[in-house]
Amino acid sequence: MKIGIIGSGTVGQALAMGFLKHGYEVMIGSRNATKLTEFARKSAGKIQTGDFAATAAFGEILVNATKGSASKEALRIAGADHLAGKPVIDAANPIADVAPEKGVLKFFTNLDQSLMEELQSEFPAANFVKAFSCIGSAGMVNPDFGGVKPSMFIAGNDAAAKSQVKTILDQFGFEVEDMGGVEAARAIEPLCMLWCIPGFKDNRWNHAFKLLK
Repeated sequence: MKIGIIGSGTVGQALAMGFLKHGYEVMIGSRNATKLTEFARKSAGKIQTGDFAATAAFGEILVNATKGSASKEALRIAGADHLAGKPVIDAANPIADVAPEKGVLKFFTNLDQSLMEELQSEFPAANFVKAFSCIGSAGMVNPDFGGVKPSMFIAGNDAAAKSQVKTILDQFGFEVEDMGGVEAARAIEPLCMLWCIPGFKDNRWNHAFKLLK
């Protein structure tokens, strides 16, 4: 299975190494592919690099690991035709370009419209699945919480796409909690705010959510 990761920041790079660890073919894309020279060297050439369009064309499953405020433009550059019919794991959050208020991030969306809903509307032929948006990059691949699997909340409209993402999340060490259709991203995305508060307040960044049942 080929994975195309659109976005070359810390999230994109962490997930790229995770997919490589689990035996996937991986390409990671940046607006400027030359930015990834050092990362390609770090992966011993096992992870391919390219621009957004080449990465989206390469992947059978795609990951949106871009900054939330740049996601629409990045996916437009990647090309709607390259997204069509594919699962797109949406790890982005709609974080506004302003400072947090007493440790609480500000979003540019509201509780009646999530970023992922906007992306699904803009690219209706893609199968977006919210995932990896409520944990930091250091904990995205097989995190160690003393044998307890953290919960990963997902949402999306396409059952087949969610099934593929569930398989990946199981490999990556998470217990999947399917919250339903794309509208559920309105509740999942703000978990980023909650996750970040201990970090901003007390410099504690090594935690995750768990749904007790």
